[in-house]
Amino acid sequence: MNIGEAARHSGLPAKTIRYYEEIGLVRPDRRDNNYRDYGAHALEVLRFLRRSREFGFTIEQCRALLTLYEDPTRCSSRVKALASSRIGEIDDKIRELEALRESLGKLVHECPGDHDPDCPIIDELAGAPAQRPTIAAMR
Repeated sequence: MNIGEAARHSGLPAKTIRYYEEIGLVRPDRRDNNYRDYGAHALEVLRFLRRSREFGFTIEQCRALLTLYEDPTRCSSRVKALASSRIGEIDDKIRELEALRESLGKLVHECPGDHDPDCPIIDELAGAPAQRPTIAAMR
């Protein structure tokens, strides 16, 4: 099948498939006219990569998982180690997002939300002190 058909069957954009080919994650066959020809195995690999990326694995982690996927003598302990590492990364990101939410929530709570220009959210984003100078003080 051509790249358009492979895109439809794998759920990946053709541009992504070309990128995966460029970095060596997928190797489609070539027809006599040098067009890509995606067979059943290439389609399996593309679907595997799509699902791996949906779980947030990096390209290099996908490469390692793909190597394990294609190795019938693989040890599941290696697969589990990669997935466990990904869980740790997700947990770190969750903690980071929770801290970010808490900080932003405090700023929203401190902001009067009225018609005055003073706003602790803007001050924080600008790296400014708690109160900005007034127009009268600038003159």
